[in-house]
Amino acid sequence: MAIELAGLLIEAGLRPILSFRSPEGREKIMAALPFSIDLYQTCGLDFSRRDTLSTVFDDLPQGPDYLVDFAQGDYETLVSSADTRKTDCFLEENIAFRAAFLKKTTRLMIKKKFGRLVFVSSGAAGRPNQGQGFYAASKLAAEALYKNIALELGSFGISSVSLRPGYVACGRGKSFIENNQDRLIRQIPNRHWLSSRDVAETIVFLLSDGARGFNATELVMDGGIGSGKHFFA
Repeated sequence: MAIELAGLLIEAGLRPILSFRSPEGREKIMAALPFSIDLYQTCGLDFSRRDTLSTVFDDLPQGPDYLVDFAQGDYETLVSSADTRKTDCFLEENIAFRAAFLKKTTRLMIKKKFGRLVFVSSGAAGRPNQGQGFYAASKLAAEALYKNIALELGSFGISSVSLRPGYVACGRGKSFIENNQDRLIRQIPNRHWLSSRDVAETIVFLLSDGARGFNATELVMDGGIGSGKHFFA
């Protein structure tokens, strides 16, 4: 989704900055974007390493105008049998580090009196499956951080929304859909799961001036699956 969004932003004349956790991640970004490196930037940011936070905006000292947060951990297990050490690390990375990153980012936005933030959450924040307790908890905690940023910093021209996509046919979601597609499609009222393009185009809209009325809220993008007890034959 992030790569898809970067392409749309470049086509719109913006210069996105894509973060990576490892040299392999940076190579993947560069291989996936069919654009000149002059049209976008990359920067190292590893949620498990606090030292990367100090250098994240070295090449952009004034900070970004927009922030789209795709970062997420993939620790899924039953709450009652979770490894305590892994749980602590997961929550530290996905909640505590995110809070520190948002503090740094929004303080730069305050100086400019402008900032638009979109957090890419998940339908699991409201309707988790078994084994998604920690994943859902981290998404809900992040949503709370983004909502309060909007409430606290709105007078500085900073706004924020959280987007909850449903089933998306990319990344981990792609294999899940492929293995369960007959069952899943009957649960979605509009019989359509999302593509990375669907999500990216929605984010572009949420970053636009036309979406400024959306603020301090969560938007559900799941084809209606979360609106009731649906099952279509």
